[in-house]
Amino acid sequence: MEGKQQQELGPLGPAVSTGDDRRSEEGRDAAGGGTQGRPLGPTPSQSRFQVDLVAEGAGRPVDEPRKASGEGGVAGKGSEEAKGRFRVNFVDPSASDESPGEPGGGSSEGGNVSFQNGGDTVLSEGSLHSGGHHHYYYDTHTNTYYLRTFGHNTMDAVPRIDYYRHTAADLGEKLIRPSLAELHDELDKEPFEDGYANGEEGTPAGEASATYTPDSKGVVKFGWIKGVLVRCMLNIWGVMLFIRLSWIVGQAGIGLSVLVIGMATVVTTITGLSTSAIATNGFVRGGGAYYLISRSLGPEFGGAIGLIFAFANAVAVAMYVVGFAETVVELLKENGTLMIDEMNDIRIIGAITVVVLLGISVAGMEWEAKAQIVLLVILILAIGDFVIGTFIPLDSKKPKGFFGYKAEIFMENFGPDFRDEETFFSVFAIFFPAATGILAGANISGDLADPQSAIPRGTLLAILITTLVYVGIAVSVGSCVVRDATGNVNNTIVTELTNCTTAACKLNYDFSSCQTGCHYGLMNNFQVMSMVSGFAPLITAGIFSATLSSALASLVSAPKIFQALCKDNIYPGFQMFARGYGKNNEPLRGYLLTFLIALGFILIAELNVIAPIISNFFLASYALINFSVFHASLAKSPGWRPAFKYYNMWISLVGAILCCIVMFVINWWAALLTYVIVLGLYIYVTYKKPDVNWGSSTQALTYLNALQHSIRLSGVEDHVKNFRPQCLIMTGAPNARPALLHLVHAFTKNVGLMICGHVHMGPRRQAIKELSTDLAKYQRWLIKNKMKAFYAPVHAEDLRDGGQYLMQAAGLGRMRPNTLVVGFKKNWRQGDMRDVETYINLFHDAFDIQYGVVVIRLKEGLDVSHLQGQEELLSSQEKSPCTKDVIVKVDYSKKTETDTSIAFAPSSSERTSALHKDSKSTSPLNLADQRLLDASTQFQKKQGKSNIDVWWLFDDGGLTLLIPYLITTKKKWKDCKIRVFIGGKINRIDHDRRAMATLLSKFRIDFSDIMVLGDINTKPKKENIAAFEEMIEPFRLHEDDKEQEAADKLKEDEPWRITDNELELYKTKTYRQIRLNELLKEHSSMANIIVMSLPVARKGAVSSALYMAWLEALSKDLPPVLLVRGNHQSVLTFYS
Repeated sequence: MEGKQQQELGPLGPAVSTGDDRRSEEGRDAAGGGTQGRPLGPTPSQSRFQVDLVAEGAGRPVDEPRKASGEGGVAGKGSEEAKGRFRVNFVDPSASDESPGEPGGGSSEGGNVSFQNGGDTVLSEGSLHSGGHHHYYYDTHTNTYYLRTFGHNTMDAVPRIDYYRHTAADLGEKLIRPSLAELHDELDKEPFEDGYANGEEGTPAGEASATYTPDSKGVVKFGWIKGVLVRCMLNIWGVMLFIRLSWIVGQAGIGLSVLVIGMATVVTTITGLSTSAIATNGFVRGGGAYYLISRSLGPEFGGAIGLIFAFANAVAVAMYVVGFAETVVELLKENGTLMIDEMNDIRIIGAITVVVLLGISVAGMEWEAKAQIVLLVILILAIGDFVIGTFIPLDSKKPKGFFGYKAEIFMENFGPDFRDEETFFSVFAIFFPAATGILAGANISGDLADPQSAIPRGTLLAILITTLVYVGIAVSVGSCVVRDATGNVNNTIVTELTNCTTAACKLNYDFSSCQTGCHYGLMNNFQVMSMVSGFAPLITAGIFSATLSSALASLVSAPKIFQALCKDNIYPGFQMFARGYGKNNEPLRGYLLTFLIALGFILIAELNVIAPIISNFFLASYALINFSVFHASLAKSPGWRPAFKYYNMWISLVGAILCCIVMFVINWWAALLTYVIVLGLYIYVTYKKPDVNWGSSTQALTYLNALQHSIRLSGVEDHVKNFRPQCLIMTGAPNARPALLHLVHAFTKNVGLMICGHVHMGPRRQAIKELSTDLAKYQRWLIKNKMKAFYAPVHAEDLRDGGQYLMQAAGLGRMRPNTLVVGFKKNWRQGDMRDVETYINLFHDAFDIQYGVVVIRLKEGLDVSHLQGQEELLSSQEKSPCTKDVIVKVDYSKKTETDTSIAFAPSSSERTSALHKDSKSTSPLNLADQRLLDASTQFQKKQGKSNIDVWWLFDDGGLTLLIPYLITTKKKWKDCKIRVFIGGKINRIDHDRRAMATLLSKFRIDFSDIMVLGDINTKPKKENIAAFEEMIEPFRLHEDDKEQEAADKLKEDEPWRITDNELELYKTKTYRQIRLNELLKEHSSMANIIVMSLPVARKGAVSSALYMAWLEALSKDLPPVLLVRGNHQSVLTFYS
């Protein structure tokens, strides 16, 4: 096979070998970007590439290709002469069934070059067919793969639609453009470290066959007339057209009837424009109104409306079917052929009808569309029948009030004549449901060939046509038929009357007896249109057509919307309804559910109460569609660029408000019920937080508000009253030091900024790769653990550089950290002292940048990264994008091991590899580890009635006092009392206590006790001094025992060493730290937490080892200690 492939590539030889330096340069240029090569045959996401050296004139690979993603390459041998010549080796995971093609000419001038996809990519036939073998070779010089775009072969891809598709797109394959790593990385480094370009996850070769791609053959897609226009017209022309419109004209008069129709049209037109705007802002999938709203406003509103809209459509089926059944029962009653009684007949006929409709729907969309067209033809014939009838006034119809077009009747019927407690708004409420149905086309958006052009065109044209027909029929029926008629032929006036006031009287009919009640005329007869029409049965057929078509449209819409809702898994309980069947992915389970809901409501057979609720549900959807457009325009998201330009954000807002008003006009209690249901579903979805990201306008507006407020904030000068501790915590990986995180969260939650800094060290390439994966992973971890914090990783040579980068660059505008929080370096005596030097220099850097510093110490330690491994770290990695990372054990020298207790945690790959070893032999934790684990969760529990001891020895601006106060404001700490300890003189203890009490009361900080310590400067116990000297012994320079030159050199090499001179100079300060530790053990050993002033060491004068020893001596063997030092600017004030 290999031989055959080499044979096929034979003709490429001459084209390869006859190159000069210029072409060699081109080769380097083409290969320099890495390994892009994407033939069109197999799915590109399942494919990987290799770069092989090409021997001069041989056409064979020199180096053995690297095995990408576990797929084999073809090995070859060659000479070293092939410098700078590369061939891209495409590894195709799926077998090709194509027959071997003839070896084509290799050069771009050759005959057998096929341009695929509009010349986007050029492939020679010889390279396309390789007899079913899995490896294709493309030589970059001969243009057999790359397009000679800008005069030379380049790896950069030209713009193309396939790069922008979703992975799940069923309209075409998604291609992956060359990653930045492929174009930019050095050639000797493989861009595909994990088998995927740029860490992107594709479909591995093994899974290629299992991936489901919908069968696009035989799928029925509709154009704008059949799919949208026909559906909308049928849905809008409902029962109202034939049964209620004449009655509305009788009540409101021609003028106000036109106004009622106009008002309804204004609402639907604005909604139609908004629908068009959303539908043309990107590719629309199935789900209609639900899809439009959820992708615009997010899953909260979308989920609420999706459920309501699907339910409303299901109940609408029942409403239309009962309308149909009532008409049939009327006919049966006229002929005296009732089966049982009126109510039960409606139930029987309704049940039979809905079963037939279900059959048509389940037969498939094509049948349903054909049925719709037949029904539309009948409907148009019925309307035509009525119009023709108005021009043929028969004498037999005159007693029933129909006289043909007469000016007298028009004038009489122009004004309103409300009876039976009807008002303008009650008449409007009865008419408005006739205007709904404009979303019938959008609801089957998934079955439209081109939803972007079909929805605007079809919807708006349907609104126009139906409105004109409504107005036309209202005017014509008002001009032909009087309000009251007896139907009695004997009421003809024989003698001429002089005092005629009514139009009927002028036309020689006396209907004055109708004050007591008549059965004919606009006000009394719902079947006026049948009476006027040329052929009455055709109007009955029209009524049947209008009701059945609307029922059918709703029966199709409801399951489609519900299916789209279930696919998004917003309500997990409904997941089973997401399944589709057949070529068109028909939601058969949804059809069955809709059928059962409709049948349930049909059996009630009284829909006068349910009809307004349905109208309200539709109106709620319209209101949200209008609001979506307003919201998206307000958010100014760059992704909001509808192709339909004839919309306005303010008109959409007016439309949304109008919909809400109309809801109350129609039925106030139904409107309230709808609001309650929408709000309840909204709260449920918000609480559940579905794991979806649709780029909604809510996200865009959140960003815009945050941006505007940040900019506004940056123009405001800081004020002491508004000071907040904004903390940069050197946590490393946030889940490595939970105690540190929870304690700081206790005083920053809802008060100040909290940034978790993580310094990545080690090889830059590895660290940069980890930065991006860690950023997403740990920010998600913080949110999941309800931490109001940000995660900020940086790469640096050492911890000090990383700390400087973070302190200088973290934050935004006024939201910048002002306090550095670090964990105490517990194992400093065992580790490399250079790390201690780095650690202490962090403090100096923080003070230089005017930061406050907080050091937190737990006697058990803070770092639990070696314990949480088996459970937590692996579980967090399962959800993170770096699951498929190749695990590489990297030795970062001894520094890595010693640094773990400070802010630097080992890289994720190192931790993971350690875990893989640990997980095989999981052993129970030893006692120290168990204590560490317990200590790490102690701040997550409710703290009982105990003390927070504040040792405010030195005035640092008040941060030492502010932090404990903020901690006590939190729910878990509210039972704790603050005790304040201050230094003072023995003879002035009472005076000092009163002065501090006055200060604290002015600061409005509650305290339970103030203790003045007069014995701070007493010499500590001898054994404690001896213990301190023993602790620092390994770190002393002992320059007196060495020659001057040797001592200086040692101090220069190891600047952290403690000189004898320094030790003598700071003896008092050393004793003070030891003495304070004795006092702390005496007074505060039972406190929940101790907050204490952090001693400051002068830069350049106090060595790192001595300063570290002070902190050790001060804080050892105590409850959790916070050593705090503000930046000596006031953070408390007693002025209002």
